[in-house]
Amino acid sequence: MSAAALRSALNQLSPQVRQNLRQTDAFWRSLRWGRLETPQWVSESAEMLGDRDVDVLIAGGTLGLLPALWLQQQGWRVGLVERGAIQGRDQEWNISRRELAVLIELGLFSAEELEAAIATEFPAARIAFPDGPELWVEGILNVGISPRRLIATLLQHFRALGGQVLEQTAIDRVTVHPDGVAVYSGQQRWSGRLLLDALGHFSPIARQARQGAKPDAVCLVVGGCAQGFPASDRGDLFVSRSPIQQQRQAFWEAFPAVDGRTAYLFTYIDAQAARPSLQKLFCDYFEALPDYQGVDLDRLQWQRLLWGILPSYRQSPLQSCWNRILAIGDSSGAQSPLSFGGFGALLRHLPRLCRGIHEALLADCLQASDLALLQPHQPSLTVTWLFQQSMTVPLDRKLLPDSINELLGRIFAVMDGLGPKTLKPFLQDVVQFQPLAKTLLMTTLLHPVLVAKLLPQLGLKPLLQWLPEFLQLGLYRSLAIAGEPTDLLTEITPDEFRQRRRREAWVYGSGGDYH
Repeated sequence: MSAAALRSALNQLSPQVRQNLRQTDAFWRSLRWGRLETPQWVSESAEMLGDRDVDVLIAGGTLGLLPALWLQQQGWRVGLVERGAIQGRDQEWNISRRELAVLIELGLFSAEELEAAIATEFPAARIAFPDGPELWVEGILNVGISPRRLIATLLQHFRALGGQVLEQTAIDRVTVHPDGVAVYSGQQRWSGRLLLDALGHFSPIARQARQGAKPDAVCLVVGGCAQGFPASDRGDLFVSRSPIQQQRQAFWEAFPAVDGRTAYLFTYIDAQAARPSLQKLFCDYFEALPDYQGVDLDRLQWQRLLWGILPSYRQSPLQSCWNRILAIGDSSGAQSPLSFGGFGALLRHLPRLCRGIHEALLADCLQASDLALLQPHQPSLTVTWLFQQSMTVPLDRKLLPDSINELLGRIFAVMDGLGPKTLKPFLQDVVQFQPLAKTLLMTTLLHPVLVAKLLPQLGLKPLLQWLPEFLQLGLYRSLAIAGEPTDLLTEITPDEFRQRRRREAWVYGSGGDYH
């Protein structure tokens, strides 16, 4: 029935959707089997460029519009290069009002424009595991913003300020020169002082920098938006309804949407060859969806299907191998292995990135060693690898069917008992030393048997890798007492640039940016 349900849903959509799913699955199969060729986009030249078209080039014009507009507002000449049309998709991006506020603080949107871009809002979302209490959380991913309206407004402002846009332009190579960087599309060339790579998780530039390395972890997600679901003004944030099956634990997420309701199935896995295809995960989705949402599949009218391969690398955020190239957003991997990345992860770092890029241009700190300070090591992200591994079932290990659900149910209950200052930052991908230490201590005291069973599951090596990161998280919290530099400079020396980046690293690396 599940395969038939998948065919039925695909038949309600365009042939292009079926083709896109097949192509993504082929890419995922090549990634698992280690058959992806490493791109060779970037080369270096000793020749000087001379006159440059712009100050900053941005490859990837959707989320790349956020720093593009801010930099253009500061007087820098910015150019966007996008292989298709610069436009947002139909499916809402779920986020919180607290996170959206940064768009107003940076002057990218007026309050009225931001309200106009909000498509849906609901009061609370659920966290639930079998045989455990339901937790309801307010203000987390409860706002659905319309990407189409968001991107259209950003693009209008960017063009009005003189920002340059190249749509329908597919970059095929990049050359780094001593005084700038050039991107090429066939015989067309565009040049600038700095290139920002905003091409996403599988950016060819990032893949070349990582030399074809497989992801250390993957969040595989499938879902869809449909009409015909039972009416509900609530969401699901993190829900499990089944034990471990086929060496993986399935989780659900669901949100009200303008076009109906969106429900996702996701799982944390590695990138080994035996892992399932997206089409197999879709079959599991359609098999379990009726029970999860209390609906007959025949009643659903599908508006769109959604899927993603969301990789995580231990060596993140990515620090460029080249001068004058900086990865931002999903290209940099600047999110934890628990997070879907994307819009929310970029918004969290947007003030720091915008300010740092501005000051790098002022101080001419565009060498790889200086740009690396804009994507520093962050213990607040790396400590979450232990949590990711606790939700991943290795192919060569047998776990009790309910072990992950039991662990998560009790940990979330502990965090809920410690209050919103512990639970809410964690749900927004921010881990802080004191809340984490309290959670670990209380879990150990209340559930010593559970912790004792978890240690063999994780293994000694991950624990030894995690402990220095946990201690470093505490150290960064102590160093962050000086605070984050927030003033906007008009001139700066290279030494000042480096000092300010260290202060930012301590604040963000300890989760001290969360208020």
